[in-house]
Amino acid sequence: MNKAQLVEAIADKMGGRQQAADAVDAVLDAIVRAVVGGERVSVTGFGSFEKVDRPARYARNPQTGERVRVKKTSVPRFRAGQGFKDLVSGSKKLPRGGEVAVKKAPKGSLTGGAAATVKKAAAKKTTKAAAAKKTAAKRAPAKKVTAKKTTAKKTTAKKTTAAAKKTAAKQTTAKKTTAKKAPAKKATAKKAPAKKSSARKTAAKKSTARK
Repeated sequence: MNKAQLVEAIADKMGGRQQAADAVDAVLDAIVRAVVGGERVSVTGFGSFEKVDRPARYARNPQTGERVRVKKTSVPRFRAGQGFKDLVSGSKKLPRGGEVAVKKAPKGSLTGGAAATVKKAAAKKTTKAAAAKKTAAKRAPAKKVTAKKTTAKKTTAKKTTAAAKKTAAKQTTAKKTTAKKAPAKKATAKKAPAKKSSARKTAAKKSTARK
C-alpha cells in the first residue's frame, strides 16, 4: 500500500478523498518535524518514532570487502508497539474493518505531543506579535502627548514674555508722564513768590497812603 492507496482506504471515514489526503499529509508532516527536532513521537498501540545518533565507525563495502570509514550520522528509528506486534504475530486477532485496530489513547494523554507543541509555538508567536503591537501603540501616544506638552510650554512662555513686555511698556510710559508733570509743579512753585511780591507792593502803597 502506498500513500495514494492509504488515502483511498480512509477517504470514506474522513468524508472525502481531499480531506483524507490533507489528514495524512498533516500527520506525516507533524511526525517528521518532531523527529527532526529531536522529539519522540509515541502512538499508543502503534509504535514510536525517534531520532538516533550513530557515532563514527568503520564498515565494510559488501561488494569489494574494503574497509570504509563512516561519519557520525543521525537516523530515524521506528519501534512497533506491543499491540502492533501482537497483531502481526497472530497472538491477537485483527478486528473487523469497522473497528479500530490500534488501541484508543487514554483520557488526558492527547493534551501533549508534537501537534500540541506546534500549536503552542504558533500561539506564542501570535502573543508576541500582539504584545509588540500593544507596546508600539502605547509608545506612539506618549510621544504625541510630550509634543503637545512642549507646545503648551512654548505658548505659555510666549504669553509670559508678551505680558512682561506690556508691563515694561506701561512702566516706561508711566515714567515719561511723571517726568513731564514734575516741571509743571516747579513752575507753579516759582510763581508763588511773585504773588508775595505783589502783596508786599500793596502793603507799601498802604503805608505811603497813611503817611
